[in-house]
Amino acid sequence: MPSKPARPAYFPTLAAERPDIAMCRASAYLARAADAHATRHGLGVGQHLVLKMLDAVGPCSQQVLSEELRIDRSVMVSVCDDLDRSGFVRRERNPDDRRSYAVTITGKGRERLAEAESTVSSYLEETFAPLTASERAQLTALVGKLMQL
Repeated sequence: MPSKPARPAYFPTLAAERPDIAMCRASAYLARAADAHATRHGLGVGQHLVLKMLDAVGPCSQQVLSEELRIDRSVMVSVCDDLDRSGFVRRERNPDDRRSYAVTITGKGRERLAEAESTVSSYLEETFAPLTASERAQLTALVGKLMQL
């Protein structure tokens, strides 16, 4: 029985020529991995990030959360709605600007965040396993530079 001809391995050539395409594909891969990780803890990636930021910096408006986390404003509304319904955050009128709401993490939200964060290091280790620690640091620095963080 004749064997199938080998498929050409075109993507490595394309990725070398077009770093934008390579980054888009890597981003899609990482987004799927991050979503699977967050889902195991009953959160979406956006929800996890919102809880993490609120825990780190304190109450914020949805607009600030949206801008800092680079999540579309309309998506942020549904993320905060879901977190509010789950009891992970509460929204209160912002005392400094009565037209906006301050989003605050709750004790229940901190517990869920701690649960999700407890597995982040193993998730990152697994996801970035092909890279050495030095390469991961270099990648982080380069992406940060690209994003002007």
